[in-house]
Amino acid sequence: MSVYVGIDVHRKRSQVAVIGQDGSVQVNRNVPNGVHPILGVIGDLPIGAPVAFEAAFGWGWLVEMLEDYGFEPHLVHPSRCKAIASARLKNDKVDAATLAQLLRADLLPEAWIAPPDVRRQRALLRHRFHLVRLRTLLRNRIHAVLAEHGLERAGACFTAAGRAWLEGLDLPDASRTVVDQLLALLDALKEPIDALDVLLAAQARGDPRVTALTELPGVGILTALVIVTEVGDISRFPSARKLAAWAGLTPTVRSSDLTVRHGHISKQGSAWLRWILCEAAQIAKKSPEFAATYQAIAHRRGKKIATTAIARKLITRAYHVLREVDSRRPGRNR
Repeated sequence: MSVYVGIDVHRKRSQVAVIGQDGSVQVNRNVPNGVHPILGVIGDLPIGAPVAFEAAFGWGWLVEMLEDYGFEPHLVHPSRCKAIASARLKNDKVDAATLAQLLRADLLPEAWIAPPDVRRQRALLRHRFHLVRLRTLLRNRIHAVLAEHGLERAGACFTAAGRAWLEGLDLPDASRTVVDQLLALLDALKEPIDALDVLLAAQARGDPRVTALTELPGVGILTALVIVTEVGDISRFPSARKLAAWAGLTPTVRSSDLTVRHGHISKQGSAWLRWILCEAAQIAKKSPEFAATYQAIAHRRGKKIATTAIARKLITRAYHVLREVDSRRPGRNR
């Protein structure tokens, strides 16, 4: 390939560098984000020209544009791109050119680019969780207003009976207005959340990976969908430990001579996968399969570390489940 492209993506603008086979910089220009400005720089390059860019804020549109126009996208793992992170001179021009040079030298630390259907499913799942978090925030605001007046209900406040109780409370005018508006927002959120649940359940139906994962303790349909979409192609992980490390559930290790120190979990990789596994672990730790292990670790290290350990055991089990399902797919060798 005669040219290599590096793009340093930012929220509003991007730096685009094009270098030749000999490493000489042909173009290094700052342009607004968007299809036409980027194509104004690289549109005349040969079909299949490789383009490197970091996994920065809002990179999805760039992948779609490059794929649509026949370029070869390469997503860079930001925490592993030491050539940029350790550079003494650091600005957008240098970063974009360095990405292109690493691509030319075949030294680029690449991250996996999920296929379009996986990216769409991820978007729906994450949108659903954002809406649920917003719903939780609104409910907590209502509880805060009630606490200001010393009010508390023995049962839930958001069942049919709880709503009737809330609507019948004799509150000051300001507090009444706040509670009524928060309840109206909760009602408005119910429709899109319910619609997303129906859509996601339909997508999960018939997927053997989801069906198999729901056999694990603490894993329901939504949790299984998150695991499937965040992990993607399970064959890209050679072992369960590699998957656990990618999910950020393995401890950091610092070694010097004969001394090895293990720290907290790395928290690298997919934050959504790590979060859903820790949520599932809250239920799984009570199951017969994991209860004894959880209690033993909790006694030695505390409940938080014990729950994280169960989350790692879940992703290990999920790895073997997904590999087994993948081996049964047509065209796969056992």
